Amino acid sequence: MTAAAAITPTRSAITSIRSVPELVRASFSVFGTFGTLLVTDRSAMAVARGMLDRELRAIDLACSRFRPDSELTMLNQASGRRLAVSPLLAEALAVALRAAAATDGDVDPTCGQSLVKLGYDRDFTELASRRRALAPPSWPVPAGAWQRVDLDQEALTVQVPAHVQIDLGATAKALAADRAARAIAAATGAGTLVNLGGDIAVAGPPPASGWRIQIVTDEDGTARRPVIAISGGGLATSSTGSRTWRRGRKTMHHIVNPRTGRSADSCWVAATVAAATCVDANTASTAAIIRSAAAPGWLEVLGLPARLVRADGMVSTVGMWPYEF
Repeated sequence: MTAAAAITPTRSAITSIRSVPELVRASFSVFGTFGTLLVTDRSAMAVARGMLDRELRAIDLACSRFRPDSELTMLNQASGRRLAVSPLLAEALAVALRAAAATDGDVDPTCGQSLVKLGYDRDFTELASRRRALAPPSWPVPAGAWQRVDLDQEALTVQVPAHVQIDLGATAKALAADRAARAIAAATGAGTLVNLGGDIAVAGPPPASGWRIQIVTDEDGTARRPVIAISGGGLATSSTGSRTWRRGRKTMHHIVNPRTGRSADSCWVAATVAAATCVDANTASTAAIIRSAAAPGWLEVLGLPARLVRADGMVSTVGMWPYEF
């Protein structure tokens, strides 16, 4: 599978907008981060919120690496045995393996052991609340086993190689946003935006001037927060500063280079990408951090509009990313 065949550019307009319209909004916490639900019809909010809550619970129970009762935990404890899985976990695994193929293994769902070695062995809310830094890191554990994960989506079975741990943090949240936005729009007829910690999916009829989204990263300062608008698809931001913790004297972050097993060493501290789905946008933004200086050319070939931020706050844009106000 080639990258071009797997990550689809957005077909909707993306433009710069100065102000954000008032829509029907609900805010919440989820997966150790923030969440926002917007709909264009006030009467749809109750149904929309109920559907979103059910989707998030289902994704958490299927895909969490930190819940002892999750399907993924049982799969990671299977020691190489083939297991039956739910349709939702099968879909999440298929999405993760597709992301790995599309990025030549840069976004690798078999990096669970890598993250554990780096200290990311519990829900990030709990990890961030630790008062003391963790002990200095031991030898890293590279990933790279994604091609040996045997998923049968028709039979709903999967076999993960022994001693390999799956982590779906790079794609499951984006998948939840895509699934929820589509389902809510289909059920209510309302335009819908779901934002899960910067993974944004929209569906249904957009507001007249599009969904206006402010691009916020900690790295480029409060003075540089452009607003853009999209009318469909997805938008995702990946950042080396959004989920960090200390091990000894080193600061770790959650974007792992699967070839080294270490937090990615990148010239970019944040990458925002627009694509046809939130999953595709998230896949590309994560890979952009890992690919570092090679990211702009890769994104250009794929036709993906992107905004890349360096540690000094300098911004580079790719493709049809709009002029920023």
